[in-house]
Amino acid sequence: MIIVAIDPGLEKLGYAFFEIKKNPKNYCYLTSGIIRSNKKEKREKRLFFLYSSLKKLIERFSPEVFVVEELFFFKNKKTIIPVSQAQGVILLLAAEMNIKVQYLSPLEIKQAITGYGRADKKSLTKMITLSENIPQKKEDDEMDAIACGLAYCYLF
Repeated sequence: MIIVAIDPGLEKLGYAFFEIKKNPKNYCYLTSGIIRSNKKEKREKRLFFLYSSLKKLIERFSPEVFVVEELFFFKNKKTIIPVSQAQGVILLLAAEMNIKVQYLSPLEIKQAITGYGRADKKSLTKMITLSENIPQKKEDDEMDAIACGLAYCYLF
């Protein structure tokens, strides 16, 4: 089974693909990256770009599950609407392609990766790079998607 974990964002959308074998504890990291939208474009164009770019990846890897970090608390009020809209695009794509969606909270992700639900990003990144042989030189949005995907692999 292939899963795709997504860290939603309008400017940068992080993604990570994993393959889970029959035994849930047997998984492998396939690839990850960031889809960047052009800040100079109107929001609707940017959302369409995210949609079409992610759709190409989905068609290439054919995942059975979208794993999405649940939005329930946001520090930056300026970005909550665009991030929510990006998540809406992800959900639309999942519905269109009949792919199951699984939500994980930031607390669940941190707990699964580090054993501590209030761990900071540094601790999360360090744990991932030490235990999974994933290069540390990745942007936050990509590492967040990787963490989300790994948490799913660990928990399900």
